[in-house]
Amino acid sequence: MPPAWGRMAKANREWQVDHDYDDEADGDGLFLGAQASDAVPRVLAEGVLPVSSVGLRLDQALALLWPQYSRSRLQQWLRSGEILLDGQPAAPRRRVLGGEQVSVDARPEMAERWSAEPVLFDVVHADRQLIVIDKPVGLVVHPGAGNPNGTLVNGLLYRFPELAAVPRAGIVHRLDKDTSGLLVVARTETAHGHLLRQLAERSMGRIYLAVCEGVPTAGFRVDAPIGRDPRNRLRMAVVSDGRPATTHVAVEERFRAHALLRCRLETGRTHQIRAHLRHEGLPLVGDGLYGAKGRLPKMPAAALVVTLRAFRRQALHAARLDVIHPEEGCLRSFEAPLPSDFSQLLAALREDAALGEGGR
Repeated sequence: MPPAWGRMAKANREWQVDHDYDDEADGDGLFLGAQASDAVPRVLAEGVLPVSSVGLRLDQALALLWPQYSRSRLQQWLRSGEILLDGQPAAPRRRVLGGEQVSVDARPEMAERWSAEPVLFDVVHADRQLIVIDKPVGLVVHPGAGNPNGTLVNGLLYRFPELAAVPRAGIVHRLDKDTSGLLVVARTETAHGHLLRQLAERSMGRIYLAVCEGVPTAGFRVDAPIGRDPRNRLRMAVVSDGRPATTHVAVEERFRAHALLRCRLETGRTHQIRAHLRHEGLPLVGDGLYGAKGRLPKMPAAALVVTLRAFRRQALHAARLDVIHPEEGCLRSFEAPLPSDFSQLLAALREDAALGEGGR
């Protein structure tokens, strides 16, 4: 590879990490599809600010009146003059008295013209409010530097064109390219706001299965802030000035030099599980960026050696997702089976452990 190409590839990878957003992102900026902006319906609504909103900022009062829209969306409409207060434009920070008339006449504009393309992925569930995806390994969630096409978002816009009218094409959280498993997508703006609130309130359940190098003696909790690694911009790390992050870890199965872990996210920071397990000295199998060394037990089975050398991505799978349905108000749970490479890895580890117990 020519040196210039290498520099470009590195810059693209840094851009992707810099532009990842946490699961608890507040929706700043629109992430809308695609090339059919004329088909996006206008938002038309009128109302009266509740008396209880006296003293609040206008954007805060509007969020109480119209909770189906994100605060950032309301602020954008205020700044563009598409929301009127008593018939006049007003700033988001203006204090209100309560009882004012408000109206909105807006068309969601497209921040980016993402294309709708056929992309392979499994839809686990779809209804009027939600879409649950089982994302395969190797699929990037959203377009960015180095990945302008062929992403999950491109495929979502192809299968569900109405997502062009939803912020970020319905994406409220993300999975890394080489992490497999469940991801929920909002099909309406109401659902989008509802799911973001669940993430902010930490009421959305997300459980991952992971295979690590090392064998912890018991489950544990990591409560350590995460931010950019000052020594490597491509990864995150536990740093004193990072954002609060909590991961609960249970040991599902122990092998001779590895373990199968069940990780429950309380927060949703970029690369949270990968960074927290590295901090605990338990990097994920295949995750060289976060310190995996290709560890082997003593006198390993030949099949395990082959399997570990062939496993070229982090051994992480989003196995279970628990969400409160925006329309039904009840808890809905979804599960995704392990991908074949993950299952083969576990089979090789179990075979090696059985041979080890037999003393070879």
